[in-house]
Amino acid sequence: MDSFNAIVQVLDSTIRLSVPLLLACLAGLYSERAGIFDIGLEGKMLVGAFAGAAAASVFHSAFIGLGMAILISVAFAMVHGFASITHRGNQIVSGVAINFVAAGSTIILGQAWFQQGGRTPALQPGERFEAIVWPAAEAVRNVPILGPIYAELISGHSILVYFAFAMVPFTWWVLFRTRFGLRMRAVGENPAAVDTAGISVAWLRYRALICTGILTGVAGAYLSMVQNGGFVKDMTAGKGYIALAALIFAKWKPVNAMFACLLFGFLDAASIRLQGSPLPIIGKVPVQFMQALPYVLTVILLAGFIGKAIPPRAGGVPYVKER
Repeated sequence: MDSFNAIVQVLDSTIRLSVPLLLACLAGLYSERAGIFDIGLEGKMLVGAFAGAAAASVFHSAFIGLGMAILISVAFAMVHGFASITHRGNQIVSGVAINFVAAGSTIILGQAWFQQGGRTPALQPGERFEAIVWPAAEAVRNVPILGPIYAELISGHSILVYFAFAMVPFTWWVLFRTRFGLRMRAVGENPAAVDTAGISVAWLRYRALICTGILTGVAGAYLSMVQNGGFVKDMTAGKGYIALAALIFAKWKPVNAMFACLLFGFLDAASIRLQGSPLPIIGKVPVQFMQALPYVLTVILLAGFIGKAIPPRAGGVPYVKER
């Protein structure tokens, strides 16, 4: 039973750690399906985390913090759109610039506003999203097998966790069952055909980037207002890049993206669990190696198990209307 409880705890950590990856991965799915390569997911998550924690601390409201995180992240997404859609700039350069601006501005503003070395004040109850305990979760906790699964894996998460997983079927429905999704996929494959049909390519791509901004804002808010209880320097720690890797691993499909993010979350959770624990034959492994393990395995998985991933044909290419 102890082994089973340990497995449940690892799976519980997997869910919690996969949420920001899943939200960022779905965010990238919207932009890349519309033909906009968005390496700036990391930066938008970071500004969302900072804006959410700062606003929640000042206004003492978690929902105001969430709204501010979404607003600022969408604003950065619009900057990316202005550079890459309106002015047909290089999308990779624009995304990298957003990441640099986000990394620097969050530290500078954090120090200027709160004088805590770039951090925000620790969030108090009411300023962060608390866990939601489902009915009878504590009563059935000691029931073999089903009790820990219900009490730990299903119950006890914040509203943003349930939102993240609910976005998977919603994104599938938007992409494959709505007119907007059909047009968005078309503009990512053949924007000239969409333009010929009298549909604005630029407006479709801007709307896709708005969706990207909303989801990265929620992802950033989760990091600072659920997982950490405040903003700290560079707290995204490369999650935006891992989300891009998960998107490629999932071949730009929402359900596959969920399983890819759960896989990367499991690798992260397992590395945390194994830190300081001796392994068979090998013995005790340095903490630094265990911290690097998820990133190493990410590279191995992408290199050896993904197969051929074909991105949207118009991805990363600015659309120039033919005269």
